[in-house]
Amino acid sequence: MISADIAKNELGISFAEHIINGELTGSADERIIDVVAPRDRGVMGAAAQGGIADVERAVNAARRAFPAWRDMAPRARGRLLAKIADELEENAERIARILSLENGNALRTQSRGELAFAVDVFRYFGGLASETKGEQIPLSSNTLDYSRREPYGVVGAIIPWNAPVQLGSMKIAPAIATGNTVVLKTAEDAPFAILEVAKICQKHLPAGVVNVVHGKGAETGEALINNPNVDKISFTGSTAVGTRILEAAAPRVVPVTLELGGKNPQIVFPDADEDWAVDAALLGMRFSRQSQSCTAGSRLFVHRTIFDSFLEKFTAKAAEMKVGDPLEETTDIGAIVNQKQFDRVCGFIDEGLKVEGGRLLVGGLPPAVGPLAAGFFTQPTVFSQIDNSFNINRQEIFGPVAVAIPWDTEDEVIAMANDTHYGLSAYVYTRNLGAALRTAHRIDAGWIQVNQGGGQVLGQSYGGYKSSGMGREFSLEGMIDGYTQRKHISVNLNI
Repeated sequence: MISADIAKNELGISFAEHIINGELTGSADERIIDVVAPRDRGVMGAAAQGGIADVERAVNAARRAFPAWRDMAPRARGRLLAKIADELEENAERIARILSLENGNALRTQSRGELAFAVDVFRYFGGLASETKGEQIPLSSNTLDYSRREPYGVVGAIIPWNAPVQLGSMKIAPAIATGNTVVLKTAEDAPFAILEVAKICQKHLPAGVVNVVHGKGAETGEALINNPNVDKISFTGSTAVGTRILEAAAPRVVPVTLELGGKNPQIVFPDADEDWAVDAALLGMRFSRQSQSCTAGSRLFVHRTIFDSFLEKFTAKAAEMKVGDPLEETTDIGAIVNQKQFDRVCGFIDEGLKVEGGRLLVGGLPPAVGPLAAGFFTQPTVFSQIDNSFNINRQEIFGPVAVAIPWDTEDEVIAMANDTHYGLSAYVYTRNLGAALRTAHRIDAGWIQVNQGGGQVLGQSYGGYKSSGMGREFSLEGMIDGYTQRKHISVNLNI
Protein backbone atom coordinates (compact mmCIF):
# COMPACT_ATOMS: atom_id res chain seq x y z
CA MET A 1 0.00 0.00 0.00
CA ILE A 2 1.06 3.60 -0.53
CA SER A 3 2.76 5.31 2.39
CA ALA A 4 0.39 7.38 4.52
CA ASP A 5 2.65 10.43 4.29
CA ILE A 6 2.24 10.72 0.51
CA ALA A 7 -0.81 12.89 -0.13
CA LYS A 8 -2.48 13.30 -3.49
CA ASN A 9 -0.74 16.03 -5.45
CA GLU A 10 -2.39 18.98 -7.14
CA LEU A 11 -3.42 16.81 -10.11
CA GLY A 12 -5.18 14.20 -8.01
CA ILE A 13 -2.63 11.42 -8.44
CA SER A 14 -0.54 9.77 -5.76
CA PHE A 15 0.04 6.10 -6.58
CA ALA A 16 0.89 4.39 -9.86
CA GLU A 17 -0.33 0.80 -9.85
CA HIS A 18 0.51 -1.84 -12.41
CA ILE A 19 -2.04 -2.71 -15.07
CA ILE A 20 -2.20 -6.49 -15.49
CA ASN A 21 -4.94 -8.22 -17.46
CA GLY A 22 -6.99 -5.03 -17.51
CA GLU A 23 -6.89 -4.45 -13.75
CA LEU A 24 -5.02 -1.98 -11.55
CA THR A 25 -2.93 -3.85 -9.02
CA GLY A 26 -0.09 -3.31 -6.60
CA SER A 27 3.06 -5.39 -6.49
CA ALA A 28 2.91 -8.90 -5.10
CA ASP A 29 5.22 -7.92 -2.24
CA GLU A 30 3.63 -4.45 -1.80
CA ARG A 31 6.91 -2.56 -2.36
CA ILE A 32 6.78 1.01 -3.68
CA ILE A 33 9.13 3.60 -5.18
CA ASP A 34 8.87 7.29 -4.34
CA VAL A 35 8.45 9.62 -7.34
CA VAL A 36 10.10 13.02 -6.92
CA ALA A 37 8.90 16.22 -8.64
CA PRO A 38 11.93 17.90 -10.29
CA ARG A 39 10.57 21.43 -9.80
CA ASP A 40 10.83 21.33 -5.99
CA ARG A 41 12.50 17.99 -5.16
CA GLY A 42 9.43 16.95 -3.17
CA VAL A 43 7.81 13.50 -3.25
CA MET A 44 4.77 13.80 -5.51
CA GLY A 45 3.64 10.20 -5.17
CA ALA A 46 4.79 6.63 -5.49
CA ALA A 47 4.75 3.73 -7.91
CA ALA A 48 4.46 0.02 -7.35
CA GLN A 49 7.88 -1.65 -7.43
CA GLY A 50 7.52 -4.58 -9.77
CA GLY A 51 9.44 -7.79 -9.32
CA ILE A 52 9.77 -11.08 -11.15
CA ALA A 53 6.33 -12.25 -10.02
CA ASP A 54 4.61 -9.09 -11.27
CA VAL A 55 6.36 -9.24 -14.64
CA GLU A 56 5.44 -12.90 -15.00
CA ARG A 57 1.79 -12.12 -14.28
CA ALA A 58 1.81 -9.36 -16.89
CA VAL A 59 3.54 -11.49 -19.54
CA ASN A 60 1.18 -14.40 -18.91
CA ALA A 61 -1.82 -12.06 -19.29
CA ALA A 62 -0.40 -10.79 -22.58
CA ARG A 63 0.20 -14.35 -23.74
CA ARG A 64 -3.39 -15.37 -23.01
CA ALA A 65 -4.78 -12.32 -24.81
CA PHE A 66 -2.61 -12.76 -27.89
CA PRO A 67 -4.47 -15.40 -29.97
CA ALA A 68 -7.81 -13.59 -30.00
CA TRP A 69 -6.19 -10.20 -30.56
CA ARG A 70 -4.03 -11.53 -33.39
CA ASP A 71 -7.08 -13.02 -35.09
CA MET A 72 -9.19 -9.86 -34.89
CA ALA A 73 -9.60 -8.19 -38.28
CA PRO A 74 -6.85 -5.56 -38.69
CA ARG A 75 -9.32 -2.78 -39.51
CA ALA A 76 -11.26 -3.62 -36.36
CA ARG A 77 -8.05 -3.24 -34.37
CA GLY A 78 -7.44 0.04 -36.14
CA ARG A 79 -10.85 1.39 -35.18
CA LEU A 80 -10.10 0.67 -31.52
CA LEU A 81 -6.86 2.63 -31.78
CA ALA A 82 -8.83 5.54 -33.24
CA LYS A 83 -11.15 5.46 -30.22
CA ILE A 84 -8.12 5.55 -27.92
CA ALA A 85 -6.85 8.60 -29.82
CA ASP A 86 -10.18 10.39 -29.42
CA GLU A 87 -10.32 9.86 -25.66
CA LEU A 88 -6.65 10.68 -25.25
CA GLU A 89 -7.24 13.97 -27.04
CA GLU A 90 -10.07 14.80 -24.63
CA ASN A 91 -7.74 14.22 -21.67
CA ALA A 92 -4.59 15.71 -23.19
CA GLU A 93 -4.33 18.83 -21.03
CA ARG A 94 -4.69 16.93 -17.76
CA ILE A 95 -2.12 14.31 -18.78
CA ALA A 96 0.26 16.99 -20.08
CA ARG A 97 0.23 18.65 -16.67
CA ILE A 98 0.95 15.32 -14.98
CA LEU A 99 3.85 14.82 -17.39
CA SER A 100 5.36 18.23 -16.60
CA LEU A 101 5.04 17.61 -12.89
CA GLU A 102 6.77 14.24 -12.96
CA ASN A 103 9.62 14.74 -15.44
CA GLY A 104 10.13 18.51 -15.38
CA ASN A 105 9.44 19.31 -19.03
CA ALA A 106 7.83 22.70 -19.58
CA LEU A 107 4.09 22.47 -20.16
CA ARG A 108 3.88 25.12 -22.87
CA THR A 109 6.96 24.24 -24.89
CA GLN A 110 7.02 20.45 -24.47
CA SER A 111 4.33 18.48 -22.67
CA ARG A 112 1.32 19.75 -24.62
CA GLY A 113 3.12 18.96 -27.85
CA GLU A 114 4.04 15.51 -26.61
CA LEU A 115 0.40 14.71 -25.87
CA ALA A 116 -0.70 16.00 -29.27
CA PHE A 117 1.93 13.80 -30.88
CA ALA A 118 0.71 10.76 -28.93
CA VAL A 119 -2.84 11.34 -30.16
CA ASP A 120 -1.52 11.38 -33.73
CA VAL A 121 0.47 8.19 -33.08
CA PHE A 122 -2.65 6.18 -32.23
CA ARG A 123 -4.54 7.63 -35.21
CA TYR A 124 -1.65 7.10 -37.59
CA PHE A 125 -0.96 3.47 -36.71
CA GLY A 126 -4.65 2.73 -36.31
CA GLY A 127 -5.04 3.79 -39.93
CA LEU A 128 -2.14 1.55 -40.96
CA ALA A 129 -3.38 -1.59 -39.19
CA SER A 130 -4.54 -3.21 -42.43
CA GLU A 131 -1.33 -2.35 -44.30
CA THR A 132 0.68 -5.30 -42.96
CA LYS A 133 0.59 -6.88 -46.39
CA GLY A 134 2.60 -9.77 -47.74
CA GLU A 135 3.70 -10.35 -51.32
CA GLN A 136 2.86 -12.76 -54.12
CA ILE A 137 5.52 -14.15 -56.45
CA PRO A 138 4.29 -15.24 -59.92
CA LEU A 139 6.33 -18.43 -60.22
CA SER A 140 3.93 -20.22 -62.57
CA SER A 141 0.25 -20.60 -63.35
CA ASN A 142 0.21 -23.78 -61.26
CA THR A 143 1.85 -22.35 -58.13
CA LEU A 144 0.54 -19.96 -55.53
CA ASP A 145 3.61 -18.48 -53.85
CA TYR A 146 3.05 -15.78 -51.28
CA SER A 147 4.14 -14.32 -47.95
CA ARG A 148 2.27 -13.21 -44.85
CA ARG A 149 3.20 -10.70 -42.18
CA GLU A 150 2.38 -12.10 -38.76
CA PRO A 151 2.81 -10.55 -35.28
CA TYR A 152 5.56 -11.80 -33.01
CA GLY A 153 3.36 -12.33 -29.96
CA VAL A 154 4.21 -10.66 -26.64
CA VAL A 155 6.25 -7.46 -26.98
CA GLY A 156 8.33 -6.37 -23.99
CA ALA A 157 8.65 -2.59 -24.26
CA ILE A 158 10.87 -0.40 -22.09
CA ILE A 159 10.79 3.41 -22.16
CA PRO A 160 12.82 6.24 -20.59
CA TRP A 161 11.67 9.24 -18.56
CA ASN A 162 12.44 12.07 -20.98
CA ALA A 163 9.38 11.61 -23.25
CA PRO A 164 7.39 8.73 -21.74
CA VAL A 165 4.04 9.50 -23.37
CA GLN A 166 5.47 9.91 -26.86
CA LEU A 167 7.81 6.94 -26.62
CA GLY A 168 5.32 4.73 -24.80
CA SER A 169 2.68 5.45 -27.43
CA MET A 170 5.26 4.81 -30.16
CA LYS A 171 5.70 1.29 -28.83
CA ILE A 172 2.13 0.45 -27.86
CA ALA A 173 0.34 1.68 -31.00
CA PRO A 174 2.31 -0.08 -33.78
CA ALA A 175 2.69 -3.23 -31.70
CA ILE A 176 -1.04 -3.69 -31.09
CA ALA A 177 -2.02 -2.42 -34.54
CA THR A 178 -0.13 -5.39 -36.01
CA GLY A 179 -1.74 -7.89 -33.62
CA ASN A 180 0.85 -8.16 -30.85
CA THR A 181 0.16 -7.76 -27.15
CA VAL A 182 2.35 -5.59 -24.93
CA VAL A 183 3.98 -5.48 -21.52
CA LEU A 184 5.33 -1.95 -21.04
CA LYS A 185 7.85 -1.14 -18.32
CA THR A 186 7.72 2.52 -17.37
CA ALA A 187 10.60 4.67 -16.17
CA GLU A 188 10.63 4.81 -12.39
CA ASP A 189 10.99 8.61 -12.44
CA ALA A 190 7.98 9.19 -14.72
CA PRO A 191 5.30 6.50 -14.40
CA PHE A 192 2.13 8.59 -14.04
CA ALA A 193 1.43 10.17 -17.45
CA ILE A 194 1.96 7.04 -19.53
CA LEU A 195 -0.14 5.12 -17.00
CA GLU A 196 -3.02 7.49 -17.76
CA VAL A 197 -2.60 6.66 -21.46
CA ALA A 198 -2.65 2.95 -20.64
CA LYS A 199 -5.80 3.39 -18.55
CA ILE A 200 -7.52 4.84 -21.60
CA CYS A 201 -6.32 1.85 -23.61
CA GLN A 202 -8.03 -0.48 -21.12
CA LYS A 203 -11.40 1.10 -21.86
CA HIS A 204 -11.22 0.12 -25.52
CA LEU A 205 -9.07 -3.01 -25.69
CA PRO A 206 -9.60 -6.58 -24.46
CA ALA A 207 -8.00 -7.36 -21.10
CA GLY A 208 -4.34 -8.30 -21.38
CA VAL A 209 -3.61 -6.61 -24.70
CA VAL A 210 -1.76 -3.72 -23.01
CA ASN A 211 -0.16 -4.35 -19.62
CA VAL A 212 2.01 -1.94 -17.62
CA VAL A 213 4.57 -2.65 -14.91
CA HIS A 214 6.60 -0.13 -12.94
CA GLY A 215 9.98 -0.60 -11.34
CA LYS A 216 13.72 -0.30 -11.59
CA GLY A 217 15.66 -1.43 -14.61
CA ALA A 218 18.00 -3.71 -12.69
CA GLU A 219 15.05 -5.72 -11.35
CA THR A 220 11.85 -5.12 -13.31
CA GLY A 221 13.55 -4.49 -16.64
CA GLU A 222 15.79 -7.52 -16.22
CA ALA A 223 12.78 -9.69 -15.39
CA LEU A 224 11.04 -8.53 -18.56
CA ILE A 225 13.92 -9.00 -21.01
CA ASN A 226 14.72 -12.43 -19.56
CA ASN A 227 11.16 -13.74 -19.49
CA PRO A 228 10.99 -16.76 -21.84
CA ASN A 229 7.48 -15.82 -23.03
CA VAL A 230 8.54 -12.41 -24.39
CA ASP A 231 8.81 -12.72 -28.18
CA LYS A 232 10.12 -9.26 -29.07
CA ILE A 233 11.90 -6.48 -27.16
CA SER A 234 11.63 -2.79 -28.02
CA PHE A 235 13.80 -0.41 -25.98
CA THR A 236 14.51 3.31 -25.98
CA GLY A 237 17.24 4.55 -23.66
CA SER A 238 20.98 4.54 -23.12
CA THR A 239 23.51 2.66 -25.21
CA ALA A 240 24.81 0.89 -22.10
CA VAL A 241 21.39 -0.56 -21.28
CA GLY A 242 20.78 -1.37 -24.95
CA THR A 243 23.95 -3.45 -24.94
CA ARG A 244 22.71 -5.31 -21.88
CA ILE A 245 19.40 -6.04 -23.63
CA LEU A 246 21.25 -7.51 -26.62
CA GLU A 247 23.19 -9.77 -24.25
CA ALA A 248 19.96 -10.98 -22.64
CA ALA A 249 18.19 -11.50 -25.96
CA ALA A 250 21.03 -13.34 -27.69
CA PRO A 251 20.67 -16.81 -26.07
CA ARG A 252 16.99 -17.00 -27.12
CA VAL A 253 17.56 -15.14 -30.42
CA VAL A 254 14.80 -12.69 -29.51
CA PRO A 255 14.41 -9.87 -32.06
CA VAL A 256 15.27 -6.45 -30.64
CA THR A 257 14.63 -2.85 -31.66
CA LEU A 258 16.93 -0.31 -29.98
CA GLU A 259 16.77 3.49 -30.11
CA LEU A 260 19.78 4.60 -28.11
CA GLY A 261 21.93 7.63 -27.40
CA GLY A 262 23.45 10.31 -29.57
CA LYS A 263 26.19 12.93 -29.62
CA ASN A 264 24.83 14.80 -32.56
CA PRO A 265 26.59 17.36 -34.75
CA GLN A 266 25.12 20.62 -36.00
CA ILE A 267 27.11 21.98 -38.95
CA VAL A 268 26.78 25.66 -39.83
CA PHE A 269 28.16 26.77 -43.20
CA PRO A 270 29.49 30.30 -43.82
CA ASP A 271 26.34 31.41 -45.68
CA ALA A 272 24.09 30.56 -42.70
CA ASP A 273 25.04 33.38 -40.35
CA GLU A 274 21.39 34.40 -40.14
CA ASP A 275 18.56 34.36 -37.61
CA TRP A 276 16.74 31.44 -39.24
CA ALA A 277 19.80 29.20 -38.79
CA VAL A 278 20.30 30.39 -35.22
CA ASP A 279 16.68 29.58 -34.39
CA ALA A 280 16.93 26.17 -36.02
CA ALA A 281 20.17 25.37 -34.17
CA LEU A 282 18.59 26.38 -30.86
CA LEU A 283 15.70 24.05 -31.64
CA GLY A 284 18.11 21.31 -32.66
CA MET A 285 19.93 21.68 -29.33
CA ARG A 286 16.61 20.89 -27.60
CA PHE A 287 17.17 23.54 -24.93
CA SER A 288 13.41 23.78 -24.36
CA ARG A 289 13.40 20.22 -23.06
CA GLN A 290 16.58 20.74 -21.01
CA SER A 291 18.38 18.96 -23.87
CA GLN A 292 17.16 15.69 -22.34
CA SER A 293 16.84 14.29 -25.83
CA CYS A 294 18.87 11.70 -27.71
CA THR A 295 18.70 13.97 -30.79
CA ALA A 296 20.12 17.07 -29.07
CA GLY A 297 22.70 18.70 -31.35
CA SER A 298 25.27 19.37 -28.66
CA ARG A 299 28.34 19.57 -30.91
CA LEU A 300 27.96 22.88 -32.72
CA PHE A 301 30.39 23.07 -35.64
CA VAL A 302 30.44 26.66 -36.96
CA HIS A 303 32.57 27.80 -39.89
CA ARG A 304 35.50 29.85 -38.70
CA THR A 305 34.59 32.91 -40.80
CA ILE A 306 31.27 33.33 -38.96
CA PHE A 307 32.18 31.68 -35.67
CA ASP A 308 32.04 34.72 -33.40
CA SER A 309 29.11 36.38 -35.16
CA PHE A 310 26.91 33.27 -35.18
CA LEU A 311 27.66 32.40 -31.56
CA GLU A 312 26.93 35.93 -30.42
CA LYS A 313 23.41 35.59 -31.81
CA PHE A 314 23.04 31.99 -30.62
CA THR A 315 24.07 32.66 -27.02
CA ALA A 316 22.03 35.87 -26.81
CA LYS A 317 18.86 33.99 -27.73
CA ALA A 318 19.73 31.10 -25.42
CA ALA A 319 20.19 33.53 -22.54
CA GLU A 320 16.71 34.98 -23.16
CA MET A 321 15.01 31.61 -22.61
CA LYS A 322 13.23 31.49 -19.27
CA VAL A 323 14.09 28.67 -16.90
CA GLY A 324 11.43 27.99 -14.31
CA ASP A 325 8.49 26.03 -12.95
CA PRO A 326 7.43 23.61 -15.73
CA LEU A 327 3.74 24.26 -15.01
CA GLU A 328 4.05 28.04 -15.51
CA GLU A 329 2.84 29.30 -18.90
CA THR A 330 5.81 31.68 -19.25
CA THR A 331 8.44 28.96 -18.78
CA ASP A 332 10.56 27.99 -21.78
CA ILE A 333 12.84 25.48 -20.03
CA GLY A 334 11.83 23.21 -17.16
CA ALA A 335 13.85 21.09 -14.75
CA ILE A 336 16.27 18.17 -15.03
CA VAL A 337 14.43 14.98 -14.12
CA ASN A 338 16.23 13.85 -10.95
CA GLN A 339 19.16 14.34 -8.61
CA LYS A 340 21.38 11.79 -10.37
CA GLN A 341 20.95 13.41 -13.77
CA PHE A 342 21.26 16.91 -12.28
CA ASP A 343 24.59 15.98 -10.71
CA ARG A 344 25.76 14.43 -13.99
CA VAL A 345 24.97 17.59 -15.96
CA CYS A 346 26.64 19.80 -13.35
CA GLY A 347 29.68 17.53 -13.51
CA PHE A 348 30.05 18.12 -17.24
CA ILE A 349 29.62 21.87 -16.79
CA ASP A 350 32.32 21.85 -14.11
CA GLU A 351 34.54 19.83 -16.44
CA GLY A 352 34.05 22.40 -19.20
CA LEU A 353 34.95 25.23 -16.85
CA LYS A 354 38.24 23.53 -16.04
CA VAL A 355 39.40 22.90 -19.61
CA GLU A 356 42.52 24.98 -20.20
CA GLY A 357 41.79 27.63 -22.81
CA GLY A 358 38.08 26.86 -22.88
CA ARG A 359 35.57 29.70 -22.86
CA LEU A 360 32.15 29.81 -21.23
CA LEU A 361 29.91 31.83 -23.55
CA VAL A 362 26.65 31.58 -21.63
CA GLY A 363 25.20 29.73 -18.63
CA GLY A 364 27.38 27.76 -16.27
CA LEU A 365 26.72 26.00 -13.01
CA PRO A 366 23.18 26.43 -11.63
CA PRO A 367 22.51 29.04 -8.95
CA ALA A 368 23.01 27.92 -5.35
CA VAL A 369 20.45 30.39 -3.99
CA GLY A 370 17.14 31.79 -5.16
CA PRO A 371 13.98 30.16 -6.54
CA LEU A 372 15.81 27.99 -9.10
CA ALA A 373 17.91 26.41 -6.34
CA ALA A 374 14.78 24.71 -5.00
CA GLY A 375 14.58 22.33 -7.96
CA PHE A 376 16.82 20.60 -10.49
CA PHE A 377 17.18 23.66 -12.72
CA THR A 378 20.08 24.31 -15.09
CA GLN A 379 20.70 27.14 -17.54
CA PRO A 380 21.46 26.80 -21.26
CA THR A 381 25.23 26.52 -21.32
CA VAL A 382 27.59 26.94 -24.26
CA PHE A 383 31.37 26.50 -24.30
CA SER A 384 33.89 27.17 -27.05
CA GLN A 385 37.60 26.54 -27.60
CA ILE A 386 37.26 22.94 -26.41
CA ASP A 387 38.68 20.36 -28.80
CA ASN A 388 36.39 17.70 -30.30
CA SER A 389 38.48 15.01 -28.60
CA PHE A 390 37.71 16.16 -25.05
CA ASN A 391 35.39 14.04 -22.88
CA ILE A 392 32.70 16.73 -22.86
CA ASN A 393 32.46 16.25 -26.63
CA ARG A 394 32.55 12.46 -26.47
CA GLN A 395 29.90 11.63 -23.89
CA GLU A 396 26.14 12.09 -24.18
CA ILE A 397 25.39 14.66 -21.47
CA PHE A 398 21.58 14.63 -21.71
CA GLY A 399 21.49 18.17 -20.42
CA PRO A 400 21.63 21.73 -21.83
CA VAL A 401 25.38 21.84 -22.49
CA ALA A 402 26.71 22.55 -25.98
CA VAL A 403 30.25 23.02 -27.24
CA ALA A 404 30.99 25.22 -30.28
CA ILE A 405 33.90 24.14 -32.49
CA PRO A 406 35.27 26.09 -35.53
CA TRP A 407 35.97 24.42 -38.86
CA ASP A 408 37.55 25.39 -42.20
CA THR A 409 36.88 22.69 -44.82
CA GLU A 410 34.07 20.24 -45.54
CA ASP A 411 36.41 17.27 -45.19
CA GLU A 412 37.54 18.52 -41.80
CA VAL A 413 34.07 19.07 -40.36
CA ILE A 414 32.71 15.77 -41.66
CA ALA A 415 35.64 13.94 -40.10
CA MET A 416 34.94 15.63 -36.77
CA ALA A 417 31.20 15.01 -37.04
CA ASN A 418 31.81 11.29 -37.66
CA ASP A 419 34.43 11.00 -34.92
CA THR A 420 32.03 9.41 -32.41
CA HIS A 421 30.69 5.96 -31.68
CA TYR A 422 27.18 7.42 -31.94
CA GLY A 423 25.25 7.95 -35.16
CA LEU A 424 21.69 9.01 -34.40
CA SER A 425 21.04 12.46 -35.92
CA ALA A 426 22.72 15.50 -37.46
CA TYR A 427 21.79 19.00 -38.65
CA VAL A 428 23.18 20.99 -41.59
CA TYR A 429 22.58 24.70 -42.23
CA THR A 430 23.39 26.27 -45.61
CA ARG A 431 21.67 27.77 -48.64
CA ASN A 432 24.05 25.79 -50.87
CA LEU A 433 22.02 22.70 -51.76
CA GLY A 434 25.01 20.85 -53.14
CA ALA A 435 27.03 21.38 -49.97
CA ALA A 436 24.04 20.43 -47.84
CA LEU A 437 23.43 17.13 -49.62
CA ARG A 438 27.12 16.25 -49.89
CA THR A 439 27.38 16.71 -46.13
CA ALA A 440 24.17 14.84 -45.36
CA HIS A 441 25.26 11.89 -47.48
CA ARG A 442 28.68 11.69 -45.82
CA ILE A 443 27.59 11.92 -42.18
CA ASP A 444 27.26 8.58 -40.42
CA ALA A 445 23.85 9.09 -38.85
CA GLY A 446 20.39 7.66 -39.37
CA TRP A 447 18.37 10.90 -39.34
CA ILE A 448 19.62 14.16 -40.83
CA GLN A 449 17.87 17.50 -41.16
CA VAL A 450 18.87 20.32 -43.48
CA ASN A 451 17.97 23.90 -42.54
CA GLN A 452 15.59 22.82 -39.78
CA GLY A 453 15.92 21.58 -36.24
CA GLY A 454 12.53 20.19 -35.26
CA GLY A 455 11.54 16.77 -34.02
CA GLN A 456 10.60 13.57 -35.77
CA VAL A 457 7.49 13.43 -37.95
CA LEU A 458 5.25 10.39 -38.28
CA GLY A 459 6.04 8.63 -41.53
CA GLN A 460 9.80 9.18 -41.29
CA SER A 461 11.94 6.11 -40.73
CA TYR A 462 13.74 7.14 -37.58
CA GLY A 463 16.66 5.28 -36.02
CA GLY A 464 20.40 5.29 -35.57
CA TYR A 465 23.70 4.09 -36.98
CA LYS A 466 26.55 2.57 -34.96
CA SER A 467 25.97 2.61 -31.18
CA SER A 468 22.82 4.67 -31.56
CA GLY A 469 20.70 1.62 -32.16
CA MET A 470 19.14 -0.80 -34.60
CA GLY A 471 15.75 -0.87 -36.27
CA ARG A 472 13.46 1.98 -37.26
CA GLU A 473 10.35 3.57 -35.76
CA PHE A 474 7.78 6.29 -36.57
CA SER A 475 6.81 4.85 -39.95
CA LEU A 476 4.85 2.17 -41.80
CA GLU A 477 8.02 0.26 -42.66
CA GLY A 478 9.19 0.64 -39.06
CA MET A 479 5.91 -0.87 -37.87
CA ILE A 480 6.06 -3.77 -40.33
CA ASP A 481 9.75 -4.54 -39.86
CA GLY A 482 9.67 -3.99 -36.12
CA TYR A 483 6.51 -5.78 -35.07
CA THR A 484 5.84 -8.48 -37.66
CA GLN A 485 7.72 -11.44 -39.08
CA ARG A 486 7.48 -12.79 -42.59
CA LYS A 487 6.08 -16.25 -43.31
CA HIS A 488 6.43 -17.60 -46.85
CA ILE A 489 3.98 -20.16 -48.27
CA SER A 490 4.25 -22.03 -51.55
CA VAL A 491 1.30 -24.07 -52.87
CA ASN A 492 1.23 -26.55 -55.74
CA LEU A 493 -2.18 -25.98 -57.38
CA ASN A 494 -2.02 -29.18 -59.44
CA ILE A 495 -2.90 -31.41 -56.51
